[in-house]
Amino acid sequence: MRNLLIRTEDKNIWERRTPLTPEDLKVLLQDKNLHAYVQKSGNRVFSDADYASTGAILCDDLEKGEVIFGIKEIPVEKILPEKIYVFFSHTIKGQKYNMPMLKKIIEGKCTLVDYERITNDSGARQVFFGNFAGDVGAINILWLMGEYWQHHGLSTPYKKCKQALHYKNLEDARQHLQTIGKEIKKSSLPGQLTPLVIGILGYGNVSRGAQSIFDCLPVERIPAEQLIDFVPSEKNQATTIYVTVFEEKHLVRNKSGNAFDLQEYYQHPERYESQFEKYLPHLSIIVNATYWDNRYPRFVTWDDLQKLYSLNKHPKFAGIADITCDVNGSIECNVKTTDSGMPAYLCNPQTRTVTDGHKGEGIVLLAVDNLPAELPYDASVFFSNQLKKYVPGILQADYSVPLAQSGLPADVQKAVIVYNGKLTENYQYLEQFLV
Repeated sequence: MRNLLIRTEDKNIWERRTPLTPEDLKVLLQDKNLHAYVQKSGNRVFSDADYASTGAILCDDLEKGEVIFGIKEIPVEKILPEKIYVFFSHTIKGQKYNMPMLKKIIEGKCTLVDYERITNDSGARQVFFGNFAGDVGAINILWLMGEYWQHHGLSTPYKKCKQALHYKNLEDARQHLQTIGKEIKKSSLPGQLTPLVIGILGYGNVSRGAQSIFDCLPVERIPAEQLIDFVPSEKNQATTIYVTVFEEKHLVRNKSGNAFDLQEYYQHPERYESQFEKYLPHLSIIVNATYWDNRYPRFVTWDDLQKLYSLNKHPKFAGIADITCDVNGSIECNVKTTDSGMPAYLCNPQTRTVTDGHKGEGIVLLAVDNLPAELPYDASVFFSNQLKKYVPGILQADYSVPLAQSGLPADVQKAVIVYNGKLTENYQYLEQFLV
């Protein structure tokens, strides 16, 4: 059995997650044939002492690890040859910024397993942070908008919201938001903000996480089909937050005028175009929780926003939590990622420029690409609980034989992007991005 190594995360100072908790590692180490190393870290949510107490050996670098487990991308200069790497590589869309890392992995005759592609027979992901991305994204857009509205002279109970990283844990955040929700029901929102409508694009794990946060407030759900003609009562709109969840059939339409067909959209997205623009005047905030790659139409474009702001100098729509966070992707005004130290920037639809911060003129855009890191304990426990069952199989596999004969768990085999320095069959399309 190969030894494992848990690397320290170095994306930024806010990244404190770990793929395996000390508690789960301790159980794994009951197998006396397993040896574990943990790279020292002064930032990880669990201390070095916590890991040392499990019987793991603390180390300074990656040299002693045969199978290296992490969370985020590993810097190119830290990639060592002939290692087995397991982490979120963010390469499957041919992301340009990670192609040097992928190339180094290939040149080093390494193996790369990507958590994002560990799926069961039905194609459902088995190792993910999705719910927490939604949780944190929803918490943070409420906090950002509370401060944004306050800056513009609109006092709301949202000004009491905090950034997710300032809560003890997810339950602490929910309890605080429930208190704020009670205040909304008593004090009412300013008329300039009502009806306050939050549109959530997508209905998967990320969306469900966001919805669970908004449900801490006095929420009423409005079907997308009814949103444009929806007229709330004057009394209710001052004490209610309205939430609309958008599916693919709401976001796009067939260019030929044919009825929407989900499978056709997946297989031939070029036949479809966005129709989301028609909803923008009726929304206050967007939470983007969809999967997207460049085969699909954008849902919000600079043209859409410019048109909205040319019709109304101060439209109700003023905030975007782009949890998907594809730069220049489904939300075109997402021009760069941010971090938890400066999580948002303001987008000016008229000049198509952005300005750091969220207290000024424009649309607030939250673009942090590692949101679950703001709830590092909860997120790590959740993630480790999913990953731990796959660890023995990954360590025991025979990497000297063809992948299909290696003994890797079937779910994991689908997630092997590079095997001994070669792109596997399902990922050979990435060759075009490595040039």
